Amino acid sequence: MKNYLVLDGGGTFTKYALMDENAVILEKDKVPTPYYEDHTKEDYYQVLDGIVEKYRGQISGIAFSMPGMLDSIRGFAMTAGFLNYLSNTPVASELSLRYGIPVTIENDGKCAALAEFWKGSLKDCTNGAVVVLGTGVAGGIIIDRKLYRGSRFTAGEYSYMCVDDRSRMELDSYLGMTGGAQGLAKAVAKRTGTDWQEYDGIEIFRLANAGDELVLKGLRDFTDALGTMIYNLNILLDLDVIAIGGGVSQQPLLHQYLKQSIQELMVKHPIRKIAPYIPEPNITNCRYYNDANLIGALYHYMTLNEK
Repeated sequence: MKNYLVLDGGGTFTKYALMDENAVILEKDKVPTPYYEDHTKEDYYQVLDGIVEKYRGQISGIAFSMPGMLDSIRGFAMTAGFLNYLSNTPVASELSLRYGIPVTIENDGKCAALAEFWKGSLKDCTNGAVVVLGTGVAGGIIIDRKLYRGSRFTAGEYSYMCVDDRSRMELDSYLGMTGGAQGLAKAVAKRTGTDWQEYDGIEIFRLANAGDELVLKGLRDFTDALGTMIYNLNILLDLDVIAIGGGVSQQPLLHQYLKQSIQELMVKHPIRKIAPYIPEPNITNCRYYNDANLIGALYHYMTLNEK
């Protein structure tokens, strides 16, 4: 059985795992990611050198999950998010030449979708989507049992969706600001009258689970807006299932409120009264959380190199 080194490059840490071809994690660890404003591509590659050297001779290839707009078939990064020093770089071919083994790259949100499609909550569906609630809103779309990347590899970049056309020149009008951690904090702070920067997800759900009425109202405001986006996604693509991931999605209260928001929308939907066949989104939780990007990156590698 072959083993692979799988990398997940984040802005703070780069996680890595030694995995077999069935996505069993044999070892796992992480190292700090060099901050893009103070470091170069070579600085980051030297960090990867140390990881690869640890497994030299044990691995058949490297699968890399990373942020950005990526041509994952050619292995080219047009943009790279918090790994900005990798922008406009043929990452896969450079690393393959550096280490002498095949290397693939795939967008982190799309990796999460691939993980759920391969072994998780989208496994048995034909058309589905993953929505990952993190700092922003990432994810991926499965159409006809294949990852849909789009003509310019931006499909599934939900953070770029405009949710308020009245102030579309402002960042807060885009889903990355309203649908992620910052959006949740701002929704709660608007109800409580406090500074949104005082809140993180842990504190919000501590208060919510304790029954704080204002925090619960803020949470419902957040899920109402998120539920509307999920409704729109479902209308556009008519999906079998939409799996919600990210740290806050592990909170049962988030899932409960999101289902309530969607159900209320469908009950009160003015067009549905004359067109009752409009489908209600079928939402579920992702199966994989912290390891989703690793599992999906390996699936992408296997798809390209192990046919």
